[in-house]
Amino acid sequence: MPLRFLLLVAAFTFLVTFIQIGILTAAFDKLGLSAQSAYLLFMTILMGSMLNLPLFSMKSESSETGEGETRILVNVGGCVVPVAFCIYLMQHHPLNLLVLLTAVSVVSLLCWKVSRQLPGIGIGMPVFLAPITAAAVSYLLDSENAAPLAYISGTLGVLIGSDLLHLNDLKRMGAPFASIGGAGSFDGIFITGIVAVLLA
Repeated sequence: MPLRFLLLVAAFTFLVTFIQIGILTAAFDKLGLSAQSAYLLFMTILMGSMLNLPLFSMKSESSETGEGETRILVNVGGCVVPVAFCIYLMQHHPLNLLVLLTAVSVVSLLCWKVSRQLPGIGIGMPVFLAPITAAAVSYLLDSENAAPLAYISGTLGVLIGSDLLHLNDLKRMGAPFASIGGAGSFDGIFITGIVAVLLA
């Protein structure tokens, strides 16, 4: 936990620096966010990444605890906050529902196909594949709203494709708990949102 906290502080410092020199500010201008709102969003995501909320338990094929059960958690910074921001973007941008579902489905399918089990971590995938795909698909489907569409499809695509569609794999791993939006998928979700918007 101390090491993770130090890494989060370092990551936040890095992000603050980039926001101050205008790179991330330019990206989030596309989403209608001020620099102050971007600070607040990322501070919430980073701090929330240390908090997991229990959802449910499911039987696993083998378990380190010997109970044959895996507890499924949801990470606040890696799932709850990004999903809430996606809902915010849906409400504040004129996104076509069919286009939105298509973009999310494409990124989700790709993430599901390329993500793999990482022993001791969870489910992982190449970091930049999802944001590049989300940006490209969003620009092709709706160039006028490419930025919000890229953030939404990239974020939800990673959550659905690399986490939710791999719940059975988590059962086979036999871990005592697994976090949706945490561990192996947090970096993917965190970076996907930023890079997808920058590229869109």
